[in-house]
Amino acid sequence: MKKKILGTGLIGLVGSRIVELLENQFDFEDLAFDQGFDITKRETIEEKIAFSSAGTLIHLAAFTDVNAAWKEKGDKDGNCYKINVLGTKNIADLCQKYSKQLIHFSTDFIFSGKKDGFYTEEDIPSPIEWYGETKYLAEGEVKNSGNKFCIVRIAFPFRAEFPTKPDLVRKIVEGLKNKTLYPQFSDQIITPTFIDDIAFGIGKIIEKKTEGIFHLTGSSCISPFELAQKIAEVFGLDKSLVKKGSLVDYMTNNPGVRPYQKNASLSNKKAEENLGIKMRTIDEALLEVKKQLNL
Repeated sequence: MKKKILGTGLIGLVGSRIVELLENQFDFEDLAFDQGFDITKRETIEEKIAFSSAGTLIHLAAFTDVNAAWKEKGDKDGNCYKINVLGTKNIADLCQKYSKQLIHFSTDFIFSGKKDGFYTEEDIPSPIEWYGETKYLAEGEVKNSGNKFCIVRIAFPFRAEFPTKPDLVRKIVEGLKNKTLYPQFSDQIITPTFIDDIAFGIGKIIEKKTEGIFHLTGSSCISPFELAQKIAEVFGLDKSLVKKGSLVDYMTNNPGVRPYQKNASLSNKKAEENLGIKMRTIDEALLEVKKQLNL
């Protein structure tokens, strides 16, 4: 009999792939908003959590539109704060009350991006915009709940197919195909992460009942410009369409936009060593995406 797993956000970009890849191991049940479960309203989710035989809850549901979040900066009545902070508090408190292993998803946006080198799990977060701040506050709610927890930080997740929401790789592919790709920053570093690897890591965390904080991120830290060049090469698209852009120039010329992290490179060494997994490089991941798409 498969172990039952409760989840939030299991129909999203990351969550649905976790379900697809692990459904032979686990029986997933989503606390979906369209089924009447609202994590910001504790009374709508408590009974389900209380009476479920699941010993683990994976919390993915979040307000993730970073630009929209910036427009709500400081607003604790806004959707971003209510979903990311209050919703997480409800989930964490109920997991503690009913003795559920909590796996909480967080983000690279909790860091300022001002560090030289890789961010590790020991670095103290210092978010520079509202989405990152709410996710950092959410981590605090998880830690303060008194429950056993595992916080999983991910960054720029991508996969082969997900029509509902295009990820970064898909946006670049479409931009190259349509010849509408914006200049890509060459002075910013990000850590694109293959969602299949995230899924396998979550499987290990569930099985081992792993606790702590882990960066479940890819093994390549590169600029969006370099990423776009690699995508063009792998998918046989016109590399000359990849134009070099500057984050510094963009921020200077658009003073009203949200702050961007200049360095979002995360080390996955702790995750690989503790979970016994291998997070793919961007080259390996892009080739796997191409293979899954039968291209």
